[in-house]
Amino acid sequence: MKPLLLIAALAVAAPVAAQAPAADPTGFASAADVQAAVAKMAAGMKPGQGFAYAPLVRDGATVAALEYWKAPGKPAVHPADAEYTIVIAGAGTLISGGRMVDPHTTRADLVEGSRIEGGTTRPLGVGDVMLIPAGTPHYFGITGGKLVLLGMKLARK
Repeated sequence: MKPLLLIAALAVAAPVAAQAPAADPTGFASAADVQAAVAKMAAGMKPGQGFAYAPLVRDGATVAALEYWKAPGKPAVHPADAEYTIVIAGAGTLISGGRMVDPHTTRADLVEGSRIEGGTTRPLGVGDVMLIPAGTPHYFGITGGKLVLLGMKLARK
């Protein structure tokens, strides 16, 4: 066999170095995982507790989390973050836009107020999707016993 053909034959016959597959960075929760997390949140709420928060999947600082509301919170504004939210269970009302009355900074990422004047009111049910821009006043009311949201904050670029 000619030397060049011998080298080619050996190269083809040599085992290919095994490469480890790249780790999959995808955060994932199945429908069953979501329902189990919602049931765990409901079971863990104390009498009189109106709100619970539980991260579901994350990628560093980015978190998709469940919010379980049994009582309405205060109207809120997130100055630097948009809020993307899907209704997972229950029903409620979204009031958004307008003007926040009596605003006060609770944390660097949260301003709360006593009410919203001039906002748009929308009924909420399972499957509804909202994208609330950064700096927009919003409020979630509860109709029935609960409103469960899956949401994440999206930083303004």
